[in-house]
Amino acid sequence: MLELARLYRDRGITIIKGEAQYVWDSEGRRYLDAHTGHGVAFLGHRHPRVVEALRRQLDEIMAVSGSFGNPARDEMLRELSAITPGHWKVFMQSSGAEAVELALKLALKATGRRRIVAFTRGFHGRTLGALSVTWNPRYRSLVAGYGYDAVFAPYNKAEEVEKHVDENTAAVIVELVQGEGGVVPADPEFAKSLEEAVERSGALLIVDDVQAGFGRTGTVWSWQRYGLEPHIFTAGKSVGGGFPVSLVFARPDVVALKPGEHGTTFGGNPMAAAAVAAAARVLREEGVPERAGLLGSSILSKLSSALEGLRLVREARGVGLMVGVELRVRPSGVIRCMQCSGVLALSAGSTVVRLLPPYLISNEDVERLVGVVERCVSEEHRFRGPGEAA
Repeated sequence: MLELARLYRDRGITIIKGEAQYVWDSEGRRYLDAHTGHGVAFLGHRHPRVVEALRRQLDEIMAVSGSFGNPARDEMLRELSAITPGHWKVFMQSSGAEAVELALKLALKATGRRRIVAFTRGFHGRTLGALSVTWNPRYRSLVAGYGYDAVFAPYNKAEEVEKHVDENTAAVIVELVQGEGGVVPADPEFAKSLEEAVERSGALLIVDDVQAGFGRTGTVWSWQRYGLEPHIFTAGKSVGGGFPVSLVFARPDVVALKPGEHGTTFGGNPMAAAAVAAAARVLREEGVPERAGLLGSSILSKLSSALEGLRLVREARGVGLMVGVELRVRPSGVIRCMQCSGVLALSAGSTVVRLLPPYLISNEDVERLVGVVERCVSEEHRFRGPGEAA
């Protein structure tokens, strides 16, 4: 008998259906989804335009090697070009961690250097190379190097960047909104210091946009908020509208890989390409980034007001539809309460309730979301007592 190996803690319910901003469990209960599969279903569950694109592609062909051309990839590049300024080489991959692995390989190959600078609380994936630049020791202890040296600089400390980036640095990798690290946006001064450091040292700037990219923070790509121009950036999670796919964008002058030096069996899959093309059309034609920015501002404003004065809460923060509520305790009790109240959320860091709702939530959904968070935080406070919350 086979048993599925669990990589995540069991939440105690079985999800069997999703539609737009909602999911249903096996008992028929409906939930407002602010978890969205770790941010994957940002365009909503089963967006009809993505589903239709996948059905059309399914009737044509499902598997084509990268050794051959395919019109689905051509269409994908046209749609991505409409939402991505500049000239980029695009690599199709299968997961966010795989995209990070390739981004690191590109930087090491292009510069001939062996040092990567990452940041405290940063998270870039759980494969061996991605773990090397993931800060949390609980994750990183599983790997002892990967053919290069990774060092960690303090996040959001502009004055510290210059001390860590020098002529031996191949690349600086950064999330401009840290997700797993606690939903922490980069300060503008910090972002500017990254650009100055790589220009001075000849290192490459890699922006990990797997979670924060593709419209979630109010711009298509998070680096556009800061006026940065990375050498390489990654995309994943929501970029396929729910279909598993990731992308690496690299400036042509930093792509030094030769044929055979990298490969991916499923990267370039025509089903994935069709999903990305459809998702990119939705993003552009339905004004997704703009709506995410407006809804995120509304959620953050209402949360800040509703949670004001609750001693269990340190801060509500975020950008667009990437919102975190930092508590003075672990968030598991609040997340359980929210689930029992029909709202799914997830944690970030050790004390943050993370909210990653889809862009098409309604004003009524926003009110419900805020109300459930407020009630569950208040109940957690009463359960623990004022002494534990301080």
